[in-house]
Amino acid sequence: MDLQHRNNVKVMGDGPATLIFSHGFGCDQSMWRYLVTHFTDNFRVVLYDLVGAGKSDSGAYDHEKYNALSGYAADLKDIVEHYARGPVILVGHSVSSMIGALADRLLPGKIAAHVMIGPSPCYIDSDDYVGGFKSEDIDSLLHTLDSNYLGWSSTMAPQIMGAPGQPALGEELTNSFCRTDPDIAKQFARVTFTSDNRKDIQGLETPTLILQSTDDLIAPVAVGEYLHAAMPNSTYALIENVGHCPHMSAPSACSQAMDSFLATFKAAHAV
Repeated sequence: MDLQHRNNVKVMGDGPATLIFSHGFGCDQSMWRYLVTHFTDNFRVVLYDLVGAGKSDSGAYDHEKYNALSGYAADLKDIVEHYARGPVILVGHSVSSMIGALADRLLPGKIAAHVMIGPSPCYIDSDDYVGGFKSEDIDSLLHTLDSNYLGWSSTMAPQIMGAPGQPALGEELTNSFCRTDPDIAKQFARVTFTSDNRKDIQGLETPTLILQSTDDLIAPVAVGEYLHAAMPNSTYALIENVGHCPHMSAPSACSQAMDSFLATFKAAHAV
């Protein structure tokens, strides 16, 4: 298996620890460009595209394998084992935060830390949990996506991005959504929005920075607070930002929070 080709893996920078960046739904690795150059002087940085996204090998897409987040976690495990050097820090946006948590479970003791940007372990409300959506909201969203993917993308991408003062970012996300193969996007959306990873993150002891926007359509503040309570070694940082992609719309605030977290991590690990 050619991992580089399958996941369009790019390696840059140098340092004693490895940061692996994993993008969210409808995105690709290019959307890390606002943030990633901040770290290449001090870290080995690995970027990749989820299979079915960006410039990954679309021929490697397997509907059965990727009908659960575990398929993407297995791919991330491969990338960690092949490309990481020294302590490994997984940086995941949105659903990739949960993919990282699943990969951590597959690699006991191998992942040194997580940075989770806009994470959510479950999008659907229940009696004792606020995910931000009612079950019928998700059903409606998926029905609309199934029946008119391009129309859904054009409407939803700017809302997901937020960033009212930066309209070009909404256009970029819309274009990214529209470039994605609709059949793959529909399956990934269903897998993403119907997944429940609360048991997977409960008690996860890996040091974790939870980065959350103050106003996020997809992951409300209550979700970040839930994750912070569920993970005993987590650090919670609210970013003053409107939208689900603060690594694009508020990269300086994200890099500052990451610097603070990674400095503590480096001191603890003598990196």
